[in-house]
Amino acid sequence: MAINFQQVMQRIREIGMGARQRSEHLASVRENARTILAAWASRREELNERLERVLRYDSTFRSAIPRNQPLNASFPATPLPGNTTLIAADGSQVAPDRHASVLFSLVNVGAIVMQPGSSQAPLIQADSRLLVEDENYTETGMLTLEAIEQRRDLAERRKLLELAQEYSGLVIALTDGPLELWGGGTAARNEYLRDLEIHKSTLSQLQERGVVVAGYVDKPGANLVMRLLELTQLNTDDQFEQIRRQHPLRGVTDLWLFSTILPPGYRSAVFGLQSSSRLHYTGDLALHFFYLNVGSPGHPYIVRVEIPGWVVDDEEKTNLLHAALLDQCRIMGARPYPYILHRAHEIAVVKMDEKQQVQSMLELELRLSGGEVGEPSAKSSAKALPGRGEK
Repeated sequence: MAINFQQVMQRIREIGMGARQRSEHLASVRENARTILAAWASRREELNERLERVLRYDSTFRSAIPRNQPLNASFPATPLPGNTTLIAADGSQVAPDRHASVLFSLVNVGAIVMQPGSSQAPLIQADSRLLVEDENYTETGMLTLEAIEQRRDLAERRKLLELAQEYSGLVIALTDGPLELWGGGTAARNEYLRDLEIHKSTLSQLQERGVVVAGYVDKPGANLVMRLLELTQLNTDDQFEQIRRQHPLRGVTDLWLFSTILPPGYRSAVFGLQSSSRLHYTGDLALHFFYLNVGSPGHPYIVRVEIPGWVVDDEEKTNLLHAALLDQCRIMGARPYPYILHRAHEIAVVKMDEKQQVQSMLELELRLSGGEVGEPSAKSSAKALPGRGEK
């Protein structure tokens, strides 16, 4: 049955009727946010005291941590040195499907090495790891999509390390998305902690080689600085204790805020990252971030760049990363995104026909070698019928 467009259209009309009122309210909240930012920009100690007060009630609270720069600071880019090596890795995955005739999963990592300004052609590599049947099970059951994505993230960082070992001088290693390893649900906690140690070891080895490591977050959704500013509006213990329900500046985003602060090509102050995993990333591995405007005059485009402590503590490395990201984004023109990450994604992505080809190859090999090939589930077969839509 198709969508009930009569119901949907009625809801859309209701939304339209309230649009002007919501817009006026948002404008008022935004103006309040700008006032708060200006008033608290340099009150680092007071902000940290409020943050510590919240953490006594909720250690998983997620926000920015003020450091030694004003919250509303901005910094221009420095020239990019000519002897820089850029490495990027991106991954794609196929999760195991119990409805398929053969149980398999795949992690595919694409990587590229570029040396801007040199005559050296880019180096391109792809690593594909296939797991079949029992290999798709862990102590907690079949691999979930979250577990596969976790393995993909690890594989991306390991590929960066493998390639970085081949180059000397100034090396920048990039991945798409946060540096923080996601996962850790209750059922898979032990597996997550094991993978986390591997992840941290890889980061430490990159540090030992002096590599500038960063995670590039395009169109970030986490309002980390706004969440910090909201703490300035709390007054009572009950409000601090019920921080999850306190959103006095709801509707104002970090993207909007920094689009009003950062001219094209400029970056923000560097902030620490307060999250549930903060205890795992300490010292030189402590997670930080800054915002960067990779847009053009009149068309700001704000991204978040995550970096470890050892990059933060070396201003030359931070400036090098800033310049390299801008240089890469300019290559893509009106839709700014680091060209090298775009190419890594193109190498890594597993298309539907490629997934089906792997499955067909597996089925054929198993039949020829006397193995067992199952039947797809009735649900899977029904979905393949002509005219059937996706659920």
